[in-house]
Amino acid sequence: MHIIEEDGRRNTRTEHSIRVAIVYHSGYGHTARQAEAVADGVRQVGGSSPLLLAVEEAQQRLDDLHAAHAIIFGAPTYMGAASASFKAFQEATSQVMMAGGYQWRDKIAAGFTNSGARAGDKLSTLLQMVLFAAQHGMHWVSLDLPPANNSRSGSESDMNRLGFWIGAAAQSNTDEGPDTAPPEADLATARHLGARVARVTRDFVRGRDLPCA
Repeated sequence: MHIIEEDGRRNTRTEHSIRVAIVYHSGYGHTARQAEAVADGVRQVGGSSPLLLAVEEAQQRLDDLHAAHAIIFGAPTYMGAASASFKAFQEATSQVMMAGGYQWRDKIAAGFTNSGARAGDKLSTLLQMVLFAAQHGMHWVSLDLPPANNSRSGSESDMNRLGFWIGAAAQSNTDEGPDTAPPEADLATARHLGARVARVTRDFVRGRDLPCA
């Protein structure tokens, strides 16, 4: 329980345990590693816990998603768009969560994606996620990292080495398995996203509980 002083008045509010759901699809295991890194980032923020769900399971646990304070979406980029399995999850939510009265309204949202090419049209996938979140009335959280590896002093070990703003992007060589790809820089970027979403969600929930003036 927290006590807040406001103009001599004492108000109390209950500390929340922040639950951040991470819903993802992974075709070959690379995006799953990225999702696990996002979950690790959530754990770095005190009072926050991740709920890691592959899309196949997520469609059976919509009540858990409804109860989460934030949802981070993840999918590989195939042919310039999110994978078909992730798209199927998106479409399934419209029949339940939206038709049921915008049940995800005012949740925090963010996203991540992975592809074999450095660019790979990943921006297209992230924009699809932004629009999806907007259709649900959610609040999108950006990556909040400057682009890196864009000068002579930069390196492939820099976070956000691929230079994305909307969400976390990763690149996995097509001849490498998920045991070595995506590289550590991209996993660190994913952890950064998870921690940022957890902090923003914590602040959002606390702010919502403050008494009105």
